[in-house]
Amino acid sequence: MKRIAALLAVLVSFAAGAYVLPGSSILRRMVAERSELKLSSLRVEGSVSFSGPAVKEAGAALGTPTDRPEIQGDGTLYIRVPGRCRFEAAVPDGNARAASVQAGGRRRAEGTEVPSMSVLVAQVCPILAAGGGDVQDLKESLMQYLQSLGVETGRTGLARFGGEVAYVIGEMAEGRPQFWVYKDSFRPARLRYTDSANNAWDVRFLDYTSPATGEWMPRTIEVWRGGQRTLRFTALKGDNRAAIPDKLFAP
Repeated sequence: MKRIAALLAVLVSFAAGAYVLPGSSILRRMVAERSELKLSSLRVEGSVSFSGPAVKEAGAALGTPTDRPEIQGDGTLYIRVPGRCRFEAAVPDGNARAASVQAGGRRRAEGTEVPSMSVLVAQVCPILAAGGGDVQDLKESLMQYLQSLGVETGRTGLARFGGEVAYVIGEMAEGRPQFWVYKDSFRPARLRYTDSANNAWDVRFLDYTSPATGEWMPRTIEVWRGGQRTLRFTALKGDNRAAIPDKLFAP
């Protein structure tokens, strides 16, 4: 117990002594970093797995048995900057495909909706698919979006995530809406919020060092609900100059 108390004291001292940028500065740096990449069209292909409460939801949408702890298949993420995103999934033993789409702030599902896929698309779009404007305007837009999810953008702190130090925008208390940004790279790390149906979501952006996606996309995106991981998408192949037809995002 003494060792644990000492460790906690060190961590508290570190957090108290370290200078933490204000939320607006963190978001501006993050938006500026992504703007410098000059991204327009992205296609990322990889593996997708559904687990926990998403097994039944994904099984019903993809036409595959649900009497298993996990459903694995192929996933593809399409992005057209600004603000058009599509994620689709299929499994080898299924008889259907499912897709979630967001364009111009409007969302839809193809086939039976899988909530975890909808959340992935809903959060990838404002965070990773923003662009085409002035950095200040993009920052303000993202800040307003985070505030709409309950994130207190005027409050910041530091924490560790995936072995790295991250800025935490929002109240530091467990269960509060938060947006995390990796401190060294200013890349998105994590978004935690509770939706109108009282579902607690945690969307995680992991590893920006993969050869498949480089610094422009995380290698892995995870969606958690109520403390359980429901979806994991791992990139195996990426193209940041992909020719993506408009019909994929059509209403």
